[in-house]
Amino acid sequence: MEGEIFLSPLAQRFLRKLSARAARVGIIGLGYVGLPLAMAFARAGVRVTGVDVDEAKCARLNAGQSTVEDVPSSALAEAVAQGRFSATADYAALAECDAAIICVPTPLSKSKAPDISYILAAAEGLAPQVHAGMLVVLESTTYPGTTEEILLPRLTARGFCIGEDVFLAYSPERVDPGNRRYHIGNTPKVVAGYTPACRVLAEALYGLVVERLVPVSSLAAAEMCKILENTFRAVNIGLVNEMAQICHRLGLDVWEVIAAASTKPFGFMPFYPGPGLGGHCIPIDPLYLTWKMRTLGMQTRFIELADVINGEMPHYVVSRLQDALNEEGRPLKGARILILGVAYKRDVGDVRESPALPIIAALRARHAQVSYHDPYVPTLTLEDGERLDAVPLTVEALEGADAVLIHTDHSAYDWPWVAAHARLLFDTRNALAGVPARGNVVRL
Repeated sequence: MEGEIFLSPLAQRFLRKLSARAARVGIIGLGYVGLPLAMAFARAGVRVTGVDVDEAKCARLNAGQSTVEDVPSSALAEAVAQGRFSATADYAALAECDAAIICVPTPLSKSKAPDISYILAAAEGLAPQVHAGMLVVLESTTYPGTTEEILLPRLTARGFCIGEDVFLAYSPERVDPGNRRYHIGNTPKVVAGYTPACRVLAEALYGLVVERLVPVSSLAAAEMCKILENTFRAVNIGLVNEMAQICHRLGLDVWEVIAAASTKPFGFMPFYPGPGLGGHCIPIDPLYLTWKMRTLGMQTRFIELADVINGEMPHYVVSRLQDALNEEGRPLKGARILILGVAYKRDVGDVRESPALPIIAALRARHAQVSYHDPYVPTLTLEDGERLDAVPLTVEALEGADAVLIHTDHSAYDWPWVAAHARLLFDTRNALAGVPARGNVVRL
């Protein structure tokens, strides 16, 4: 058991303000992570100041117009009207906050190295506003060691004693856009502090909005926890994507094989193949660990192999589609291809790292005529910067396409209707399972 933790007068004052709902929370980055978190604190009766460099976004948020699907505009407008939420592009507003939580993106560079420029910018903007008694938390997914390497020096350089004057913590975000079952409140929250006192304050803060807290021993352990979660998924998806290719070569139905294997009540967890990996986390986060370990002279072989397999899936899909057209006596060149769904996952409008983008690029490079429909994505910016508008999903659109590629299995689609009117369907998601086919369906 951990002994009694010393809490400085400033730490005790923070806890008192938090208990009385008199503390003010600042959140840097108002995207898929930051805005839902801001609303969670606002619902708990805490005043929230959101900081985002996008001034147009801040104006929309202050007008009660949500920019994130998981946050209804009605809830946002209510928080604004009650004075519990405001957005600004000015970091100076954080000087009035008792806690500052950094929720900025952590993408990859073109060379697949970590791009922590958003964390650096947030740290530089926040540092002058940090004051005695403030808790600083990083939520952005990153490699182990980032919090101590980036945030700690900027706090100690101002003369603060971490754990007594100012408090530093890391708590990885676990947002799953579009998930109706799990949200911030009922998803366990991993929390770590630079000192035990830092962790106590972070637990108290998140305890206002989260049902279960999971404290760990160090900042690096918390950072590694999130990397492991997404690496686990990336590696297993890579395995099942390779299994899909193996089953196709052997003339087997991978979906049947997975369904049968899933009946085993122990020792097996089903993962499902698809056109590639998408979203901001799973295709990216494992490579943060790969980069970190390279600096220590170690190769992460599972991670790198999974990245290769998953990264090749869009090209495998195009190759399979070309084969399917050839079987019908039609070349891919000049073929009219209609893609259903371009979001990276079902029932969201998020196209970050979506496999649809390289698929469209590969099809166009082979001179196919590509159009798409997605009820959540009215306009799509392609890899080369060109913009495509979604086409209406009509009988004419389906019957006029040489092939229809199911990329995202949105629940809004009427799959029997689609199957009845498409000449050739390539299903990468098993969306047509149970739908009577006319011999016009090819499955991944």
